[in-house]
Formats: sequence, structure tokens, C-alpha cells
Amino acid sequence: MDEVTGAQLIAESLKAQKVDYMFGIVGVPIIEVAMAAQAAGIRYVGMRNEQAACYAASAVGYITGRPGACLVVSGPGLIHALGGMANANMNCWPVVVIGGSSDRNQETAGAFQEFPQVEACRLYSKFSARPSSLEAIPSVIEKAVRTSIYGRPGACYVDIAGDMVNAKVERSKVREVSCCPPPPVSLADQGSVTEAISVLKAAKTPLVIIGKGAAYGRAETVLRELIEMSGLPFLPTPMGKGVLPDDHANCVAAARSRALLQADVILLFGARLNWMLHFGLSPRFNPNVKIIQVDLCAEEMGNNVRPAVALLGDISAVATQLLLCVRRDGWKYPSNAEWWSTLKSKIAANAKISKALALQSTVPLNYYTVFHHISQLLPHDCIIVSEGANTMDIGRTMLNNYLPRHRLDAGTFGTMGVGLGFAIAAAAVEASQNTGRRVVCVEGDSAFGFSGMEVETMCRYSLPVVVIVVNNNGIYSGVDSETWKAMKQMGELTSVAPPVSLLPDARYDEVMKAFGGRGLLVRTVEELRSALQLSLSDWERPSLINVLIDPSSDRKQQEFPWLTRSNL
Repeated sequence: MDEVTGAQLIAESLKAQKVDYMFGIVGVPIIEVAMAAQAAGIRYVGMRNEQAACYAASAVGYITGRPGACLVVSGPGLIHALGGMANANMNCWPVVVIGGSSDRNQETAGAFQEFPQVEACRLYSKFSARPSSLEAIPSVIEKAVRTSIYGRPGACYVDIAGDMVNAKVERSKVREVSCCPPPPVSLADQGSVTEAISVLKAAKTPLVIIGKGAAYGRAETVLRELIEMSGLPFLPTPMGKGVLPDDHANCVAAARSRALLQADVILLFGARLNWMLHFGLSPRFNPNVKIIQVDLCAEEMGNNVRPAVALLGDISAVATQLLLCVRRDGWKYPSNAEWWSTLKSKIAANAKISKALALQSTVPLNYYTVFHHISQLLPHDCIIVSEGANTMDIGRTMLNNYLPRHRLDAGTFGTMGVGLGFAIAAAAVEASQNTGRRVVCVEGDSAFGFSGMEVETMCRYSLPVVVIVVNNNGIYSGVDSETWKAMKQMGELTSVAPPVSLLPDARYDEVMKAFGGRGLLVRTVEELRSALQLSLSDWERPSLINVLIDPSSDRKQQEFPWLTRSNL
């Protein structure tokens, strides 16, 4: 009699749905699920915290278009993963979380780590269910995977009772469920497409905004053709960077504030008018701006600003419709328009300011000097993971991306702690595909603290991630070691130390060394360049470069007084 366990059914069902990566932390009752996943050909990466595991699994979903799996134990383990599920939902990234739970015959009896997991996950996911029997596992897994990638992508949860993991059933009684096909592609209404082209042609100061929805939707080829044929300026959102190269002649990211403020028509591809784009409202936007909104989610249309034209459909497909119209009409926005002169002038002025800051070499270093030299050494095809406050904001403007889905950061939810999980996911994918691309994780010292123990995961699996900690001794800003010593003389640090401060000159590089990785402490430009070159040449182990900078280093003066901390 050919029998199969619940653990085997879970693993085989995931593999049948082309889920190739699993991240998690094992324990009762799901150890056998991880073992079965490996036996089924799924790559399993054991993490140090369920949050980081879920961040990693969701990043795989964004990078590959197929969800990663996150495996967690019951109760507290699942609760830790909720942060990753919420982040995936906000970013619109597919992930499937598999959570063990208490045995069915112990429900309501105060079982070990008993918790209403299916109910709890409904707030953080698109789909949350427990298979009613072993025979139902393949169907539930298929629905979870399908739901995670169809429509607006997001998180899905499958609950597995402890007594189902090792229970057995005859394989002949289990209905085989085939792999769900890719999401169906929908086109925008052709009349609306024609109207959108008319609005664009009438614009005096048009702008295209490319969001991470365009990156996820694999729209890079058609968008490049559309931009180059139409001659329109474009602005990428943080994770829209690389859909078209940041050094493309039509990219106006260096004049972001001016472009947003003075554009009279904005063509919005896969980006939401939320806090990251200042809600599309004055004073950051022209109060009379006309929005042409391209999105695959009908509910997103009209959020904060009612679009002049709504184009509902697959980003790549709708971009193709627009391209065909531009090509048919032979229309191109004039390269000698006054709008282009305005944008290019602002780009040059901002570049001059940034360059002056970047060329400073006094010790301690500032952010701009650090990023200037990092940018000169990074390979064009590397995946850049970034998180932190100033570290992420300034790094976004100075570290170019040239390929789509090659930037991962705090995203729509502004989540700190995602960096190392994202980097591990990217490195795992790159290693399995043998692409030869480097993964570089640029962290603020505060951001590194959220999931710093994941450097052990990198060392354990020999993932050659280069972690750069830009260390300013605090959150936003810190104090130097002498000031710290003086404060200790003033009284209890809990009463006198600024809440934003962290331990001065903390040796994060020693943490990496402790697990067998390469740790490097740098203070000068020469040390930074040498350390980065050495780290990029090492494909055998991860590296951590601890860059000590001026604790009072900040962003350059902004153009508009109402622009405060985040310019995402």
C-alpha cells in the first residue's frame, strides 16, 4: 500500500506549484515538513527569526514571480511571521506561509502554543485556511499559490494541525492538482487608451512615473521602447529603479521634486499615490495635474486623486497598447521643449551640490562621500538591498540601478529589518541560477540591529553577500564616543542619552567575524575602497564592512521647506 504523510503532501504540493524556495525556523510540529521539502527538491534556508524568514520568502516572490514559502511553528512563531506577511501585502509581493498549529483534538483545551492562527492571519493576507483533511492539502496549497499571484499579489496562509504532519493516507485517495497557470493578462479599454494618448499629446510638462508594479510585471522591455519612442521624461519610484537604467537620458530622478511639482500630466505605471508619492496632492504636486493611472487593481483607481484616464489591466500589456498608438501616430514629445531645459538645469544643479559633498574626504566621512565611492566600485548588474533612514534615502539617489528588480528596500510599508532577509533571498536565487551577480546590502546601523543575527545564516550557507553598515551611531543621528563618555558622567544614560542614539563606534564587523565571515572596519576613503574591492573579490564567504561616519552627517539642503525626513 503506497502511503504518504501530511508533510510529504505539503512539500510535493508546493513543488508541483513551482515553489522552489522555503525559508523558516523548524520546531514542533513542522520539522518533518522542512525535511520533506528538501526531499521534494525545494531549497530550504533555515533562518534565525521568523520575521526575516518571511521577508526572505516574499523577496523571492518579487524577484522570481513565483511565491517563496515561509515555514513557521505554531503560536509565537506564526505571530513573528505576521510582520513579514503584512509587509508582503503592502508591497504586493506573493508569499505563502505554512504554519504548524496544535493538534485538532486539543483545540480549546489550552494546547501547547495554541492560537487562533487562521483567524489572525486573515488581517494580513489574501487567503487563510486550514485543510480539512490530508486529501485536501494539494487543493488548498494550489489555491494559496494561485491567490498569491493572481490579481494584486500578496500573502497567503495555510495552517497545518500538528497531528496532520505525520498522519498518513493512501496516495491513491489524494487527487492530484496540476500547477496553476500564470495570471491571466487583461487589456485596458481601447477607447480609454486613445483618450490617454490625447491627454499626453496636449501636455506641456508631461512626466512618466515607473513604480515597482512595473518591475514586478516584467514591463521593462516595452516601457523602454515607449519612453524612447515618445521622448517623455520618466521618474522611477525607489523599487522602480532599474526598470529603465538610472543613467538613461530620459531619467529625471535627480530633479524629482521639480518634476513632480511642475508636471501637468503624469502617466503612472504600477505606482500608488500614497505617502511615497505625497498622495499626488499639492504642495508637492501641481493641484491641476492630470493623472493617467495604469494599474491591475480596480480598487486602486482614484485613491487620493481621481484620474483623468484610468487604464485597468496588466502593466506590460497596457504599455504595449500605448506604444502601438504612439508608433501609429508617429508622435514624439519635442526634445527641445522648455520643460526638458527646466529639468536638465535642475539635474545639473543638484548634481553639483551632491558632488561637492561627495568629494569631501575629511574624517569622519559623510554619507555622500561614502556612497560616491561605493557607487564607483559596484558592478552594474549587482542587486542592491538598502534600508535605514538617511542611508536608504541618500543611497537611493547615489547608487544607480541598471536592471529591473535589482533594488530591494523598506518599501511601501517603510519596514526596517528587511535588509538581511532580502539579501539572503536574493543570494539564494543568484546561487541557484549561477548568474555571477553580486548581492550588496547597504544598511544603516539601526536597521542592521533588527535582524543582524542573520549574518550567521549567510555564513552557514556560504552566501557571499557584501553587507555595508553605514554607522553614524544612531537612528537619524548619534553622538561621538567623547560625547557619550561625557553623558555617562552626567547621570543615568536612560535619563540623559538621546533616544535616537546607539552605542558609538559599535563593532558590527566583529559580529560577522564571529561566524567565520569577513569583517572590516573602515574610517577613511582609502580603507573603504580597499575593503569593498576585497569583499567583492571573495565568492566564498560573506563580508561586513563597518563604515564609521560623522554622527551628525545629514542630507543635503532640500529645495522645498515642507520636505522633511523621507523623500521616498
